[in-house]
Amino acid sequence: MGDIFQVLGVYSKNIKDYTGAGTTMQRSESKTYYYVTRSDVDKFQVQPLNDQNVPSGMVITLNKKEFITQYAPEIKYYEKKTLPALKSLKAKIEKGEQNFLNGNLDEAEQSFAKALFLDPEHPKANLGMGSVLCTKKNFKKLSGIIDRLLNKDEIFMESQRQEFNLFAISLRKQSLFDEAITFYDRAIQINPNDENLHFNTARAYFDAGDNDMALNHLDKALEIAPTLEVASMFKKYIVKRKKQ
Repeated sequence: MGDIFQVLGVYSKNIKDYTGAGTTMQRSESKTYYYVTRSDVDKFQVQPLNDQNVPSGMVITLNKKEFITQYAPEIKYYEKKTLPALKSLKAKIEKGEQNFLNGNLDEAEQSFAKALFLDPEHPKANLGMGSVLCTKKNFKKLSGIIDRLLNKDEIFMESQRQEFNLFAISLRKQSLFDEAITFYDRAIQINPNDENLHFNTARAYFDAGDNDMALNHLDKALEIAPTLEVASMFKKYIVKRKKQ
């Protein structure tokens, strides 16, 4: 099981900057804002806010002493700016996902575009946009999304497993087997003991015409979960086909 994160809100950090030298040296201070969560008594995660007041970018983990000596709470900032922005972001992503599932691709693309304006790095918004572009066969825009997604480990985490699977399925449906396999392989690097990932990778290899690699991943899936019936049946089907 992963860490359970407690949201602490927005905190600020004063950064001191010096300009000039000698007698002309001047000191200035600027305040930067961070979204803070806690996963343990002594583990604090801080993530900078972007121009839209949404947490985006690199997450840094600090111990309690480091955190309390450098950061100060900004309760009003969180309530008036970041919380409404996060609610808006969540609503746009949910609207995009619902429109996609209903087949309203143009509306889904608009919703995900609005979400990505608030946070260009958001995993679910990028996965959702990728699924839309793939289904619309807009492969030029899709290639940019794919490059962005492959460089983000958080895309492959459990928290967006459903969105990841939708995207990978969209790739397979458009016969983009190499791209689907690349994504599944990347996910397996991060989650090597996930039998479902191995099963889905096997399906992608089978669709691509590579029965040997499909069997390889089915064996791994069954090694992890011997009672996974769909993997067992799929393996029997491929073995039977190979004998014909």
